[in-house]
Amino acid sequence: LGAQFRDINETLYTRDSTHAQRMFAEHPELFEAYHAGFRQQSERWPERPVGLIAEWLKAQPASWVVGDMGCGDAELAESVPQHVHSFDLVAANPRVTACDIASLPLADGALDVAVFCLALMGANYADFLREAPRVLRARGTLMIAEVRSRTADIGALLGLLGGLRFGLPARHWSHPDLV
Repeated sequence: LGAQFRDINETLYTRDSTHAQRMFAEHPELFEAYHAGFRQQSERWPERPVGLIAEWLKAQPASWVVGDMGCGDAELAESVPQHVHSFDLVAANPRVTACDIASLPLADGALDVAVFCLALMGANYADFLREAPRVLRARGTLMIAEVRSRTADIGALLGLLGGLRFGLPARHWSHPDLV
């Protein structure tokens, strides 16, 4: 399981999201294999970022609308009082809308919070982040939790976000392997 997870993970990080969407459409068993490997790996983590994000959201207004990009099995939607739009390449359950998060099926300004929790996969991950300003309401919140190896050049990521007119984070959680 571990070797297959690593192979799929490598493909997801090095190819664009249209390739990943096509791969999972042609081989849906790979999506489940990837998530089984992810669940196995994340069981050993001292803290899961989706849990930190859920705790933060629980302290925010229940009326907020949240977008969970690359949601997997929609764990966030099951954990918070807000309405959560859950998106991933495959609809793992009825809460998930299958789509390429580079082109979200949401109206402009539909969200109070856009969450990318371990979701900046794909050579075109900047396209995912370019969707955030479109779907966020004015003064909306962008939350990103990503592994350090994915964001080796944090300056470039912050430059991209600044170019999209996102300010510096108001709150930053630190974990040795997350940014």
